[in-house]
Amino acid sequence: MTIANRVTRMTGTQFPIIQAPMGWIARARLASAVSNAGGLGIIETSSGELDNIKREVQLMRELTDKPFGMNVALSYVKGSNIIDFVIEQGIKFVTTSSGSPSVCTRDFQAAGITVFHVVPTLEMALKAIDAGVDGLVVEGGEGGGFKNPSPVSTMVLLPLVRSRVEVPIIAAGGISDGPSMAAAFALGAEGVQMGTRMLSCAESPVHDNWKQAVVAARETDTVFLNQQSRPALRALRTGRTAALEPLGKFNVMENMAGIPQLYFGGDMEAAIPLSGQVCGRIDAVLTARQVIDDTMAGFHEVVAGMSRQYAPAANPA
Repeated sequence: MTIANRVTRMTGTQFPIIQAPMGWIARARLASAVSNAGGLGIIETSSGELDNIKREVQLMRELTDKPFGMNVALSYVKGSNIIDFVIEQGIKFVTTSSGSPSVCTRDFQAAGITVFHVVPTLEMALKAIDAGVDGLVVEGGEGGGFKNPSPVSTMVLLPLVRSRVEVPIIAAGGISDGPSMAAAFALGAEGVQMGTRMLSCAESPVHDNWKQAVVAARETDTVFLNQQSRPALRALRTGRTAALEPLGKFNVMENMAGIPQLYFGGDMEAAIPLSGQVCGRIDAVLTARQVIDDTMAGFHEVVAGMSRQYAPAANPA
């Protein structure tokens, strides 16, 4: 079931499935499980805990001999040596986000590193292309986490960007299984990135309370917050986030101060539990390997079924 396309060639993976670089979550335990299952595990930097992140990269090399990548969240690593660290580690695939990729793309590429930039709009996609990136992660507004204040759905954004750029695209936002991966490929993607689906994996380090909240959630159980400021966020509906929803602007960092209690202690009111609308399609906690195997099986089943049903030979004039 291996897929050969530009994304798998650039990542060195068996499957074009990338784990999202979620702060505090995209660490070695989860990322190595994704890489060992044939996808691409990513180590995050958005937590800003750079000493811990460096240790996680070392741990990755103990847990997997498969390819893995890093995300460089530019706004969160200013003044650090993280770019030099990535180059020194010999990592071959990097996603950049939360800033202009022009500050590091050439340095990474000179070191033989492939660079994909995360974009939530066509305008930002074109700016990233001008900066010389190798590819794009096109992120729809239904995804969880920090978002553009004017969200555009994957169904609209992905084909729009595809119509204007030639580089390979990894689709993000609303993707959790084979049918959603097939839909993304039909709209022009060559890979997919999963966040909420990976957050709820067995190997994810977050507390089981959060995982079970995702499993129990309906498609309407997220809120879009801080729309009159930056960053906007999509999160699960809780008492805290329901109270924040009517506010057009608030102090995001103040409301994230309880991250350890939420992420690892299971107190769902301690901070903002970032999650995407696809929570409404997730009904079980699975291992990363189960997620990837099921996704690839479902992808091929959907593609083959549509080919049989809708190919010209199956529908003679």
